[in-house]
Parts: sequence; structure tokens; C-alpha cells
Amino acid sequence: MRAIADCRLYGIVDTGYVLQGEAPKMTELLLDGGVDIIQLRAKGCTSAHILEMASQIAPICHRRGVPFILNDYPELVQAAGANGAHVGQDDLSVAEARSLAGPGAIIGKSTHSLDQAIAAAAEIPDYIGFGPLFPTPTKPDYKAIGMAQIDIVQKQVNVPVFCIGGITLSNLPQVLRAGASRVVIVSDLLRAADPRQQAFDCKKLLPN
Repeated sequence: MRAIADCRLYGIVDTGYVLQGEAPKMTELLLDGGVDIIQLRAKGCTSAHILEMASQIAPICHRRGVPFILNDYPELVQAAGANGAHVGQDDLSVAEARSLAGPGAIIGKSTHSLDQAIAAAAEIPDYIGFGPLFPTPTKPDYKAIGMAQIDIVQKQVNVPVFCIGGITLSNLPQVLRAGASRVVIVSDLLRAADPRQQAFDCKKLLPN
């Protein structure tokens, strides 16, 4: 399986944009485009529905050697065939999530400021999300934090930092100029006429 440190483009199959029955196909398209990590985000879905979707997505990711992450629900990681879970700032601690997810599970944590990023890194997650950089319909309740601290946060923490929030193919160059080396892109991929090509075009811009 690809190491988190080697991953650059993080894609999220979000049921806010993707119908449950289309999740496996979208996963294939994103992976064909070069996405390095797949997360299933299914807000409002039952555990049974999450397990059903995950059981279809997990084998696709495993065949490609790509980590498969559940948004929340670390207790479902093993049953889902996932590689780990991502928890929010107000959710479980990294240690609690890792305990529920099982030995060797990948645990990521969301952060929304430099202070939160430093505090999260002290919990020793496998990676952190940092954002939202821009206003985003995916997280309408969070204020955009901008790009001024991207370079600083990467120097202050010793885990991979994935910038997130409103990142698109068109603004990705300025995000990279601000110091980012890893990004999460959601709606810009999922809403694209050709998600595979959109992912490919984004991946080309990212450092190797």
C-alpha cells in the first residue's frame, strides 16, 4: 500500500455529490486520474449503508495499492475493509480513534488553524488536514483561513499536511506557490464533466 508520505492528491467520494450506487464508479475514475488516497464521506448515512458502500470501494482501492479511509466511524474500519479513519477537530482523539480502528490503522485529523495543527500533530496522527483555505460548500460552517500559514504549518509539524477546502484546478497553482505539497480536492473533481481528466490535470501540477 502506498505510504501516506508519498501521497499528494487526496480524493473524497462524498455522498453529498455522488449517489450511493455511483460511488464505486467514481472511485475508479478518481484512481484512474491519479488520486493517491480515497476517503468515503457519507454524512447522514447509516452504518449499514456506509458498510455497504465501503465493501464495494475497498477492493477497488486495495487492487491499486491506495489507502482507503472512512470519514469518522473508526469503529467500522475493520468491518469495512478500510485502512483507517479521518476524525474531525471536535471528534475523538487520535488515540481513541486508533484504538477503535485497530492495529496499524491510518488516522487523520482535521485542523482549522495553526494552533490546532500543532496540537493535533502532538497526538501523532498519520496526517492532518489543514483548512478550509477557501469558502467551500462541503464545509459551509467553517470560515476560510486563507493561505498565509501553509508554509508555516508545514515547518511547525512533523506529519504530512494535506491542505483542504475549496481547492480547484484553477486555484491549485497559487496554493502550491503558498507552500502546499499535498491537497484534498472534493467538489472540483466530483462535479467535473470528466472526473478522471480533472484528477489527472490536478495531479500533473503536484510535486512528485
